[in-house]
Amino acid sequence: MASNEQQLSLFKQGLNWALPSLLSDNSAPGMPLYDRSFLVAIIGLMCFGFVMVMSASMPEATKLTGDPFYFMYRHVLYLVGCVVIAFFVLKFDVSYWEKNSGMLMLGVLVLLIAVLFIGTSVNGARRWLSIGPIRIQVAEMAKFVFIVYMAGYLVRRHGELRENRKGFIKPIGVYGLFALLILLQPDLGTVVVLFVCTVSLLFLAGARIIDFMALILLGVITFVLLVLFEPYRMRRVTSFMDPWEDPFGSGYQLTQSLMAYGRGDWFGQGLGNSIQKLAYLPEAHTDFIFAVIGEELGFVGIIMVLLALFFVAIRAIRLGNLCLKMQRPFESYVAYGVGIWVCFQTVVNVGASIGMLPTKGLTLPFISYGGSSLWVMTAAVMLLVRIDYERRLSLVQAVQGRTS
Repeated sequence: MASNEQQLSLFKQGLNWALPSLLSDNSAPGMPLYDRSFLVAIIGLMCFGFVMVMSASMPEATKLTGDPFYFMYRHVLYLVGCVVIAFFVLKFDVSYWEKNSGMLMLGVLVLLIAVLFIGTSVNGARRWLSIGPIRIQVAEMAKFVFIVYMAGYLVRRHGELRENRKGFIKPIGVYGLFALLILLQPDLGTVVVLFVCTVSLLFLAGARIIDFMALILLGVITFVLLVLFEPYRMRRVTSFMDPWEDPFGSGYQLTQSLMAYGRGDWFGQGLGNSIQKLAYLPEAHTDFIFAVIGEELGFVGIIMVLLALFFVAIRAIRLGNLCLKMQRPFESYVAYGVGIWVCFQTVVNVGASIGMLPTKGLTLPFISYGGSSLWVMTAAVMLLVRIDYERRLSLVQAVQGRTS
């Protein structure tokens, strides 16, 4: 217990939020043992995503297959898979994930190696493993599993992390191995997400400032070099800085996205009335679905979507804070990691579609078309529901023990 108290000393004061009703701790006896508002937000985002995928994908589906509902049918199957995954994840105690975090990490490493040899190539990138009719993007699994692994490591090696450089370098070595395998696919976007999650969790765990700053500097230098020595990445950076310089070449995707936002105005053109999705905007139902949302639902629509995603992220971070107060470090690191992941990936996806960041090929959480992203995000947030359930249950049992 003493070591846990030392580990949590950085956060004894907690995080004070200005929205007590939104983030209140409903753990009293008689209250539900799960976060209903969190679940409603997740289900609402998935249902909204289904509607927008159906709207944005019809022209592309008609062009490719002749069936305007092709992607919609597949998305329904992905949502059914989400229900199965949710049931599966909720069945396991949180202790299972902590005990097996190392094995999960090794399993994903094996899959990342396998995808380089037997993976399916799409648009020049070898990122998918095909299992019958199902294609799994292993890099998406890596995000979730790496957060679980980092949480377990920070609990086991917290003293070593704060006292010497060896404890800091070990998780960086694991990250470097993940990053190398993912870059060979290639997938720089996932590497950046993993880096942000790694840096954030190490900071929360109390890593030494000198090690922390050195890691950030190394990450920035590495990112710059990766961009400079890969022509297609360099084109993405230069086109995002001035897409109108080559609107029919390297800047085509971004200019079409900006046109979609411009047409959306305040209240949009109406659901289904996007013009840019009619073979003008590439990846309208995946990476650039937010632009279609902006065109059809306008500024008001995109603000509502961002608020819902912000709610999910801040709920996860709040859960991490509550777990820290209850001396549950593993659960808190997982919750913080998932919250940072959802928030950062949303920022990158939206930032790329509005021209504030280079295109990274990251999906919009819970909304974009894609089974791997949707399934992995479902597993992540269902683990948070399980964490919150066990936390609330322990509080109820503690109250009942005092009154009995």
